[in-house]
Amino acid sequence: MGRALAVSAALVAATSVAAPAGADDDPVMHRVRYTVTAASPTRADIYYLDNEPPHFAAWSHNPYEWSPNIKADVGPGKPWVFELMLANPDQWAWVTASSGLSGATPQFHCDLAVDGVVVASKDGPKGVLCSIRHW
Repeated sequence: MGRALAVSAALVAATSVAAPAGADDDPVMHRVRYTVTAASPTRADIYYLDNEPPHFAAWSHNPYEWSPNIKADVGPGKPWVFELMLANPDQWAWVTASSGLSGATPQFHCDLAVDGVVVASKDGPKGVLCSIRHW
């Protein structure tokens, strides 16, 4: 029993030694790419996350600080594309587009790719949201 306790204590001591801070502490960054297009030419109202908040409270306090709104002409052969680097794309990456109050149904399509792999793809007649977040 004494020997087992000594071995356990040695393992705990060996695994609890803190490594010095350095480059290994930097988060792994992921290349995120948003793409929005439509089957018919239209002026899209697009919101998207353009930089990563430090925590949800910062986002909740002022989401527009992290997600601008733009108007973009999209259509066949004319996508809107935005790329950024995120440490946590599964928590933060999203893009939405709509035709607003227009009666038109441009048939939007969006793709959200992380590190070159499309992880969300959606279609909608007047609006669309691509996201992998769970909130």
